[in-house]
Amino acid sequence: MAEDYPKTILELERRFGDEAACRSYLFALRWAEGFVCPHCQTKEGWSMANGRWLCVDCRAQVSVMAGTIFQDSKLPLTTWFRAMWQLTSQKNGVSALGLQRQLGLGSYKTAWTMLHKLRRAMVRPGRERLRGLVEVDEAYWGGAEENVRGRQTYEKALIAVAVEAAGQRIGRIRLRHIADTSRKTLHGFITEVIAPGSTVQTDGLHAYRELQGYVHEPQVQSRQPKDADHLLPRAHLVISLFKRWLLGTHQGAIAHDYLQDYLDEFTFRFNRRNSTSRGKLFYRLVQQSVQVLPATFNSITAPNP
Repeated sequence: MAEDYPKTILELERRFGDEAACRSYLFALRWAEGFVCPHCQTKEGWSMANGRWLCVDCRAQVSVMAGTIFQDSKLPLTTWFRAMWQLTSQKNGVSALGLQRQLGLGSYKTAWTMLHKLRRAMVRPGRERLRGLVEVDEAYWGGAEENVRGRQTYEKALIAVAVEAAGQRIGRIRLRHIADTSRKTLHGFITEVIAPGSTVQTDGLHAYRELQGYVHEPQVQSRQPKDADHLLPRAHLVISLFKRWLLGTHQGAIAHDYLQDYLDEFTFRFNRRNSTSRGKLFYRLVQQSVQVLPATFNSITAPNP
């Protein structure tokens, strides 16, 4: 399917004013080469009057929403499409309270759950790792603490950040809520988000030592000339922008258990910051929404292990 998306909210309302139009759009994104039964992988089915597809082999009745973030939702697809438009068309996103008001939703819980499901869809399955020169650093989210030493923390959340260099500019980014700054944790983060053979610049933290499979360039303040630029400037700028976004859009009221979802949203937005059309972000979000597994309210609110 060619990249086909509405450019304005008027076009959105005109194109997706009923459930059939929304289902057709989802079908084209999910099964671009034609229907595929999720139960037996048969590539032939019949369209049914109720909007489902009947597999000619196993006879399963399949909804285009099954196995996606829309599965089991009691909300109409037209509401989901408007929510995705509100989330992507506004430069800094939208809060749950703002979405509830804009869509006239019955409860804050409904708006909150929708947004968290959509944030889960902002992580594209199988996305490519960063490569080239990548700055890696850690940061904290939370208020000031007393009686702690070094990078120790009791109440603050720890965030790992990896920022790809694009010349003097910033390329793609990855952000992760981490439990600690141990060697296992930091090396695991690097391995997961950065392609082997890349050059990784870090600060002088001992946990980064003995990094295998990469060109490691630790940046130590004592080795820099007095007039040197700030160490890891791209990573520090990204963290600063993330904190400013949290405070501006969400007033900083983010529980640590849900921090990763907000990190994923910021990453989705930042990596598409140069897009010439907000409608394209809407397209990407809908496209990824049919590629990720369903997330229930209970799974979203379950305590982190």
